[in-house]
Amino acid sequence: MNEETLESVYQENLEERIITYLAELRNLSYERAMKLYYNSKMADKIYLGTYGIQYLDYKVLAQMLLETEKDLFG
Repeated sequence: MNEETLESVYQENLEERIITYLAELRNLSYERAMKLYYNSKMADKIYLGTYGIQYLDYKVLAQMLLETEKDLFG
């Protein structure tokens, strides 16, 4: 496995953990949490690797998402 493949697998797992945690925190269906996550600015930042954000803990990222993109959850 090359570095690019490993990074891709890591990112997919991270996104899954964020979505699952969001669903638990906000009592959302997995599908709803997924839709909210993929419509967020944070999803783009993680995808692009902006500022190395993808290496933060998934719980921290979920909390950041809830705090910085309140309009998605309102």
